[in-house]
Amino acid sequence: MTNTLALEDSGGNFLLTTTTSSFPNPTIACAPTAESYFFFFFAASGPPPPPPPPPPPQAEPLKALVERCRSEPLSQSTPMGLDQLGRRMQHLLRRRAENEQASKTLKVRGNCRNGRRWNLFKPGAEKLQISRLISGGSIVSAEAVWDHVTMANRELAFKAGDVIKVLDASNKDWWWGQIDDEEGWFPASFVRLWVNQEDGVEEGTSEVQNGHLDPSADCLCLGRTVQNRDQMRANVINEIMSTERHYIKHLKDICEGYLKQCRKRRDMFSDEQLKIIFGNIEDIYRFQMGFVRDLEKQYNNEDPHLSEIGPCFLEHQDGFWIYSEYCNNHLDACMELSKLMKDSRYQHFFEACRLLQQMIDIAIDGFLLTPVQKICKYPLQLAELLKYTAQEHSDYRYVAAALAVMRNVTLQINERKRRLENIDKIAQWQASVLDWEGDDILDRSSELIYTGEMSWIYQPYGRNQQRVFFLFDHQMVLCKKDLIRRDILYYKGRIDMDKYEVVDIEDGRDDDFNVSMKNAFKLHNKETEEMHLFFAKKLEEKLRWLRAFREERKMVKEDEKIGFEISENQKRQAAMTVKKVSKQKESENETSIIFMRRCFLNIQH
Repeated sequence: MTNTLALEDSGGNFLLTTTTSSFPNPTIACAPTAESYFFFFFAASGPPPPPPPPPPPQAEPLKALVERCRSEPLSQSTPMGLDQLGRRMQHLLRRRAENEQASKTLKVRGNCRNGRRWNLFKPGAEKLQISRLISGGSIVSAEAVWDHVTMANRELAFKAGDVIKVLDASNKDWWWGQIDDEEGWFPASFVRLWVNQEDGVEEGTSEVQNGHLDPSADCLCLGRTVQNRDQMRANVINEIMSTERHYIKHLKDICEGYLKQCRKRRDMFSDEQLKIIFGNIEDIYRFQMGFVRDLEKQYNNEDPHLSEIGPCFLEHQDGFWIYSEYCNNHLDACMELSKLMKDSRYQHFFEACRLLQQMIDIAIDGFLLTPVQKICKYPLQLAELLKYTAQEHSDYRYVAAALAVMRNVTLQINERKRRLENIDKIAQWQASVLDWEGDDILDRSSELIYTGEMSWIYQPYGRNQQRVFFLFDHQMVLCKKDLIRRDILYYKGRIDMDKYEVVDIEDGRDDDFNVSMKNAFKLHNKETEEMHLFFAKKLEEKLRWLRAFREERKMVKEDEKIGFEISENQKRQAAMTVKKVSKQKESENETSIIFMRRCFLNIQH
């Protein structure tokens, strides 16, 4: 039995077909329309053998051991036949050949302070350079760019962004490293070395070139214990420019390789599904192209350390907020993909898209995670740049300001992502309140800011009532406790915070309500002149409420600025969670009742 999936261009021409059968190895055939030949790729089957054994604790592995390690296949999670920047190996080899002549004219600046020259990595020399640094007692650090998930006791598991101390790099494919107290083998292709390695220094945070560097591409170096600051700044600048160019290529692959092909298959994807899976990835792609164009204008190719890229981040700071929508949607995208991947048709379709676009051997969810990781990397890169920028440098104050801006952006994005992850709790709370009326909380709100008991008077000469108040963004809900079971709440109304202003009141007599006041404040509706009077038990409690109201208004303004809102799909997911929890509780209650009845019958008999 066979299943066939085909990709077509805009003219309906055949581009790529995947055919799967009951045989162990599926066959994938690529056929460009303008040519009469096929390319056949055969997927390997069966689990890979274990990674090479660990080296001796204090010495490099023996030559024979290293040769044996090299002959062993990699794990299934390692990208095959690719360099570590995500390009096909043949592209890298061609690029190196093209740049060999150009690299001869490259002038390596000497250190103006001590006369030393900077040694760039040459083909095949980076492994020797790293090994020399390690054997000389230097600390070589690398940052994970992909998750390495493993259950093998000799492999080192990590997540993207983790910092790994490289202890041995004598094997080109597998390095031996340490995270905290854990040591083990890990694929060299899953990490990137820091731009500037310093002896005895374990700090540095930038996303830099991969473990196997392209020496002709970015002129990165692992210097000695003392490096010229200008050269180190140039290294960071080159790294930022390089990663931005690769990131643009990555976004283009997602938009053209996946999204464009998905839109052609109306029989497989609805518009709503595509919106959930890809979010606003096209908006991010357009924004990043403009951002990179401005970076290129500020980049000094002859003297990279003189580049002034700080102003670019400041000019585009508002544009980075589009990442908030993407990050907030990412959890939904993962869930939707998880459902689709249960159908083998979608598995083969996405794999066909990847092969047609000639993308690296990573699943689609890995590609879609990259924008989430990227926005979190900017503060780390800017911190590294600021570290090697002299205060008298013309770019210093701009880089410092850009670092503060990007830290705030990532902080707010993480905060909003946390809020979305907590909406289930809000939905469950609402379900527990009896006699609920009107719209759901999630229709307008996403965060519980503050809660507490206060005395409340709604209108002049109204009677004083004790209520429990729950302040959310945009609204405050009023509840009454049950007289017997104090943990049960009854819905008693809500106040639209968008229509009211908070008025602090000094202790004394109030003319509007004709009452004596202490620790009081008002909510005043400018349109209808309605007023609510509140009394806190203590001054500290009143001050906490006033701070909470200010925080609520600030949150609303920030949400409006970046367009933050809860999607309909997220609301549905929260409602489904509430129903699931309710059914579970009902089942538990029924079980308890049945158990009690049986116990009662046993006692009677």
